[in-house]
Amino acid sequence: MYMMDESQPKTLYVGNLDGSVSEDLLIALFSQMGPVKNCKIIREPGNDPYAFIEYSTYQAATTALTAMNKRLFLDKEIKVNWATSPGNQPKTDISSHHHIFVGDLSPEIETETLREAFAPFGEISNCRIVRDPQTMKSKGYAFVSFVKKAEAENAIQAMNGQWIGSRSIRTNWSTRKLAPPRESTKSGSGMGMKGNVRHTFEEVYNQSSPTNTTVYCGGFPPNVISDEVMHKHFIQFGPIQDVRVFKDKGYAFIKFVTKESAARAIEHTHNSEVHGNQVKCFWGKENGGEHSMNNVAAASAGGAAAAAAAGRAAR
Repeated sequence: MYMMDESQPKTLYVGNLDGSVSEDLLIALFSQMGPVKNCKIIREPGNDPYAFIEYSTYQAATTALTAMNKRLFLDKEIKVNWATSPGNQPKTDISSHHHIFVGDLSPEIETETLREAFAPFGEISNCRIVRDPQTMKSKGYAFVSFVKKAEAENAIQAMNGQWIGSRSIRTNWSTRKLAPPRESTKSGSGMGMKGNVRHTFEEVYNQSSPTNTTVYCGGFPPNVISDEVMHKHFIQFGPIQDVRVFKDKGYAFIKFVTKESAARAIEHTHNSEVHGNQVKCFWGKENGGEHSMNNVAAASAGGAAAAAAAGRAAR
């Protein structure tokens, strides 16, 4: 998509356009505010067209944003906003702020609508809908950052399950900045839960066979976990059939009664804290147990390096 200087953006997103709109017509309308460098209309089946308009200067783009948002054009009220690039970071340093993950987001929801929904809870420092870099179409999740932790906590509790647009959203703490990735997981076992990426329930659910109900949870120091500790954490996600703890190795396999419970457990536990330790949580082999260890070792915290170190120590 268009490159931009983060502090001086020049590209606008224009939504809710009429189906008969043309690029020439948009250029004619928006060039009243200043010279338009680029104009691209995106048309998708079943959706209203939307466009990206790039100006030569930040000043012209700012003027157009103010003048054109919510204006009637071809009998439709158009929406104009900054086109945020996938890597575009907010101008203020928000790394110490409190980030909320918003999932199951309706594809038609705009940043402005999302911000308005969370605004009653306090000061929002950043609001970002994650979009596909090519089509700029929403990927169905977003991050909302609050300056104060208490306000973020209230927002998570109050907004989880609320309807925005045509879907009920899910809210939780964002885990995307918890820890830097350790060694590369090139030798990962294809479980699709590498790094610190947050996955939706659907993504987690689809990563394993329909009959798998076994979850791997690892990353604990040796000899700190017990059946009781694992049971206590995982029972909140649904009925458990069996727990197998490998105390000295710092991991366990939890077999749930249903796959839904297992997927929910992975979704909420991966990269979170359990018993004071940040853990990794993946799908285990269907029958769990000792022989599953090799499949998860490479993808667990520390990855192949830890497995190699353990191998050397055993010699």
